[in-house]
Amino acid sequence: MGRRVTVATCALNQWALDFEGNLQRILKSIEIAKCKGATYRLGPELEICGYGCWDHYYESDTLLHSLQVLAALLESPVTQDIICDVGMPVMHRNVRYNCRVIFLNRRILLIRPKMALANEGNYRELRWFTPWSRTRQTEEYFLPRMLQSLTKQETVPFGDAVLATRDTCIGSEICEELWTPHSPHVDMGLDGVEIFTNASGSHHVLRKAHARVDLVTMATTKNGGIYLLANQKGCDGDRLYYDGCALIAMNGHILAQGSQFSLDDVEVLTATLDLEDVRSYRAEISSRNLAASKASPYPRVKVDFALSSREDLLEPLSEPLEWKYHSPAKEISLGPACWLWDFLRRSQQAGFFLPLSGGVDSAATACLVYSMCRQVCEAVNNGNQEVLADVRTIVDQLDYMPRDPRELCGRVLTTCYMASENSSRETRDRAAELARQIGSHHIGLDIDPAVKAVVGIFSLATGKRPLFAVHGGSRRENLALQNVQARIRMVVAYLFAQLSLWARGARGGLLVLGSANVDESLLGYLTKYDCSSADINPIGGISKTDLRAFVHFCLEHFQLPALEGILAAPATAELEPLADGRVSQTDEEDMGMTYADLSVYGRLRKVAKTGPYGMFCKLVSLWKDVCSPRQVADKVRWFFCKYSMNRHKMTTLTPAYHAESYSPDDNRFDLRPFLYNTSWPWQFRCIEAQVLRLESRGCQDLDGVD
Repeated sequence: MGRRVTVATCALNQWALDFEGNLQRILKSIEIAKCKGATYRLGPELEICGYGCWDHYYESDTLLHSLQVLAALLESPVTQDIICDVGMPVMHRNVRYNCRVIFLNRRILLIRPKMALANEGNYRELRWFTPWSRTRQTEEYFLPRMLQSLTKQETVPFGDAVLATRDTCIGSEICEELWTPHSPHVDMGLDGVEIFTNASGSHHVLRKAHARVDLVTMATTKNGGIYLLANQKGCDGDRLYYDGCALIAMNGHILAQGSQFSLDDVEVLTATLDLEDVRSYRAEISSRNLAASKASPYPRVKVDFALSSREDLLEPLSEPLEWKYHSPAKEISLGPACWLWDFLRRSQQAGFFLPLSGGVDSAATACLVYSMCRQVCEAVNNGNQEVLADVRTIVDQLDYMPRDPRELCGRVLTTCYMASENSSRETRDRAAELARQIGSHHIGLDIDPAVKAVVGIFSLATGKRPLFAVHGGSRRENLALQNVQARIRMVVAYLFAQLSLWARGARGGLLVLGSANVDESLLGYLTKYDCSSADINPIGGISKTDLRAFVHFCLEHFQLPALEGILAAPATAELEPLADGRVSQTDEEDMGMTYADLSVYGRLRKVAKTGPYGMFCKLVSLWKDVCSPRQVADKVRWFFCKYSMNRHKMTTLTPAYHAESYSPDDNRFDLRPFLYNTSWPWQFRCIEAQVLRLESRGCQDLDGVD
């Protein structure tokens, strides 16, 4: 009898609470898997309801509709003669669990609840679900009546068990379980499980892809076996972008790699593998076999079904391949662009409105929309009918064919340079030239009349007229005059987003794009309710350093020479009067620190979890060759004063693509206070004591820092 099996895993662009769309995408993936000869199909975590339902998991509606979708799947002829593994929330004895429901030919084989819940960073699974804590134990789950009539089963196994088919043994892991110190696949593998499946809801972060690949390859290197990883893809209606990367591995080698970023809603990956290769690989690992001989057994659910067939000897086997990683700059060009596409098509708006200043940040945002247009054209060119239907709806033209990214960009992106008396000719020209090269519909306008009108209202009411510092005004006056320009730009942006298409005789409105980077947000170097306030912000989770690398990438790969001048120009807000027609203000001077330093502070504050004193202790060693302990102390004190003074701005931060592990977004990711004692008296006293101690030693030997 043959031992060659064809297995399928998926990356699906599911959408929270879109039960109808989610069902159709699941059915399509099963259909594709069967067409490719697969006898087992794995889908992403919580695919039936969409992973990002958040507090909707509390609602009985979410459970009910998930059961209704499951019933539709069981009833569909598409799901016959293939083991289907789908994800959904299930309530068992009044406790909600994040589950896999595995079924075959209208019969539920096993409901396997998640045993280790993701509860850090962006994840709050313990808020909605309870982990299954009874290792290697199952209970009877009484099926709801709507399922009993379909399956002819009153109860099904619920818990930590594995499936024993006629030819192999299959065990499930769910997302976070792969990342735990003692993953279930270890014990399952020792108990003879040959095929491991992992249904994930894993979001994109720059430079993260290798972690998943390493974990999967290492799991199968040490224990042997076949490993399938499925993942969600798309935005799911939130700040996160799930980046696909479905994969199939065997015995430490990758056999199939799914795309990391794609506009395809359904992607199915298959591999044909020989179970005998698993058995022979395990045969010579004596340490594994010794441990296996003592392993505690898992409950086995017997399945009268074989993944292999008798006539499979001529089936070609899948060959190992080298995983292809994207550079961070290319990840930025693809991930946020796909996220923008999901927001645009699902919000049913007609495009984007972007205030384009001529600086790196807004230029990077414009380039992301242009990259989105390139991907849309490529997807349509490759025959993607869903993308074609969506783009026709967006541009309101039923026979439209997007062939040229520049032409499409002109339809979906309106850019606007909002000049004031403090704007330079250079930035105006750079913005206009970039708009011309990417093809956006560009508007140049002057906001001075509005600024003067608002300041005039204040003067009329108070009898006082504020002045810029260079004209003799105080710091308060200077800041207020800068902020009024920034806030008027936001008001103008929303007015044009709502009415500019109307003025051009076209339907619909535009989503306003923000362009504040993660470093500026961290420090609060932005005006509350200015152009940083928008509908969404594709660069809000990306550092200035990475953004510059991305703009370089666009310069080279998208042939946009206007970016050369933008990269060469100093970063400036242009909110203070010009000096002889030239910029007199730069961002780094205003902030009192460099963008490079800001990235370091951000990672230490969030990723390394340091307070002021801990950050000083890290940096006094890290920067010992360039700064004295006192200089380090001054830098740390300055950062924490500015950070805590502006933390309140994070409460209004525009929803941003989450790409960086030190995002300061307090609405989802960075749960900290926004009212601080900005003088940090105790913490700064500890830093000062350590500085005095180091200075008294008169040397740079820092071994005693603790």
